[in-house]
Amino acid sequence: MTDTTRLAARLNGQPDLYAALRAAIAGTGTAPAIPDLIAACDAPTAARLGAVDAGLLAAIARKAATGEAVAGSAALRARLATLPAHPLFLPDPAEGATMALPTTGERPDMPAFSDRTFDAWFDAHRARGIRYGLGLYGENRTVYATPQFADAASPERRTIHLGIDVFAPVGTPVHAPLAGRVRHLTYNADPLDYGNTLILEHDLDGMRFFTLYGHLAASLPDLHPTGRIEAGQTIAHLGDWPENGGWAAHIHFQIVTDLLATSGNFFGVGHASLRDVWSDISPDANLLMRLPAHSFTV
Repeated sequence: MTDTTRLAARLNGQPDLYAALRAAIAGTGTAPAIPDLIAACDAPTAARLGAVDAGLLAAIARKAATGEAVAGSAALRARLATLPAHPLFLPDPAEGATMALPTTGERPDMPAFSDRTFDAWFDAHRARGIRYGLGLYGENRTVYATPQFADAASPERRTIHLGIDVFAPVGTPVHAPLAGRVRHLTYNADPLDYGNTLILEHDLDGMRFFTLYGHLAASLPDLHPTGRIEAGQTIAHLGDWPENGGWAAHIHFQIVTDLLATSGNFFGVGHASLRDVWSDISPDANLLMRLPAHSFTV
């Protein structure tokens, strides 16, 4: 029996294949080739694994085997923390009047971001001097506890928010924090998806990573696939309800170290049980936004 066959036997029939994969590989020091592992599983298990993102499975395996879901992610985080970055908005939210918008009950009168009454609620706060509202990285959000955020490998929904949300008026310009190139420019039309989405690719002396901008206006600036983007360049504007996936006007800003097997879209929320894996894949976007810690507290 080969090592891959033994690993597959530990996955077959397990209700949570992500947890089973981690447990099977932990301490081995070697991550298996995911296609070979899937081929060695029984038919029902192979079908479930084949229905989910192969890149995520590989990242989980690497985390269990080596301690790092994406090779070099720790080094990249260290670089990003000190890298000069242009503000995403002007005036810079790091220097302006912001308001934390947690969704876990700290503001009991706050409507859901997907509820149109949120606009009037936030406008009232803007009238009192608040310029930006902030949705939190790493927050466990019940709004995502729907079948859209489930997959075949596990009964667990993806509920952990992987970006920072910045709420501001429709049409507010968005600026590139770093130089790069356009990797994807896509319209993701599912309800509660990103709507108009931009993904930029960046290179730091051979360390490649991406930034994602979701919920944008359809009237994007004249961006071209693979086109060069300069730091500070206006790359988008905040979209309105009909075009941004069905949300109050805001941007979902996310750092991505590995696009996994996706194209034109990317996971904006992850599994709570895989938080350490997802934090390697999408570290805290505040590495580039540089907002003070008090910005995220009520």
